Amino acid sequence: MMEHSASDSETEDHVQPLLRRKDTGDIKKAPACCSSRYGLAFLSCYGFFVAYALRVNLSVAMVDMLKNSSSASNSSSVCPHHKIPVPKHNHTARVYDWDSETQGWILGSFFYGYILTQIPGGYFARKYGAKWLFGIGILCTVIFTLLTPVAADLGAGYLIAVRVLEGIGEGVSYPAMHAMWASWAPPLERSRLLTISYTGAQLGTVVALPLSGQICFYLDWTYVFYIFVVAHFSYNWTFYTLLTLLPTYMNDILGFSIQQNGMLSALPYLGCWLLALLGGQLADLLREKYLFRTVIVRKAFTIVGMMGPAVFLVAAGYTGCNYVLAVAFLSISSSLGGISASGFNINHLDIAPSYAGILLGITNSFATIPGMVGPVIARSLTKSNTIPEWQIVFYISAAINIFGAIFFTIFGQGTVQPWAVQRIHVQ
Repeated sequence: MMEHSASDSETEDHVQPLLRRKDTGDIKKAPACCSSRYGLAFLSCYGFFVAYALRVNLSVAMVDMLKNSSSASNSSSVCPHHKIPVPKHNHTARVYDWDSETQGWILGSFFYGYILTQIPGGYFARKYGAKWLFGIGILCTVIFTLLTPVAADLGAGYLIAVRVLEGIGEGVSYPAMHAMWASWAPPLERSRLLTISYTGAQLGTVVALPLSGQICFYLDWTYVFYIFVVAHFSYNWTFYTLLTLLPTYMNDILGFSIQQNGMLSALPYLGCWLLALLGGQLADLLREKYLFRTVIVRKAFTIVGMMGPAVFLVAAGYTGCNYVLAVAFLSISSSLGGISASGFNINHLDIAPSYAGILLGITNSFATIPGMVGPVIARSLTKSNTIPEWQIVFYISAAINIFGAIFFTIFGQGTVQPWAVQRIHVQ
């Protein structure tokens, strides 16, 4: 009896998609231009763009949904206000009397649903196919986003329930896409393809935040949830904390209006998107051309992409009312985080390509916890909205980031693990 490994070719670091010419028998690399794998990358990028655009709009809208919101009068921010001539702010939509604790639960509620479908998403993608699962997940996100204004009118509890359901739908997206890439991404193109695919999330954030601010200002906050349809633990703690609370920090501490808020809050994610794309190209170049081992590349990109953001996030807390420096440090912090997209973020495909979707579901389940508890903890620590309170929030995020980077550096692997190799028995 002979025993063959179904993943023998995947255990090698340096494997390329190859084609053999019929006329000469020569072997050449499969072209990237107009290829199906790059078509999938750009289509999935658009899918994540939609998903994140719908996910983050509440972060900006929340500033305008509250009674006595400082976006109306700009009278309660810590720093002096930005006296520039602006058009009249529309205040026709209903506002709500939600305290800081309730705001934290609303902002974090999405992730309580998101965590539930991570592992099932990986399982169903592997068993039944990932394409329809991904599409259904995005459709659910769209439907429940449309229901957000109605739920808010009914009460905070209803809004929380809708956000949980939205999270349940979107929770299958990453496991489903990871399962697809296990079959579609050649080993030496994984960094390129996956960063193109997943940076749709940052691009969606970049577009959604400023556009949400403009919609809130000129129309009202309800239109944020209508116009967009029509139109891993440590890293995620920092990412989700900034994702959900950066507009609040811009408003309550730095004194930016709702109109300015969205645009400035999007800057960090624009940088994140750019560095994630560039990092993907560099990571595969180092592996393919300069023959760096996969594990070295993954660990190096993780260290830079997690420790760098920690340093600049803490520094941002000590800029006081220096608006330029504060926005610059927050932007650099999130931008450097994009480099980790070619680090731990795609390591599942390196160590267990056949089980990548399920593995991502497991790790993303734990990585969703920060989205659940981060906003609640952050808002409970910033009840008075003082700079020292926000410094504590930044310190916590930075410490968790550094811990995650150290842990991955010690224990991370770069080759297919023995338990992930499927054996085929031949009689």
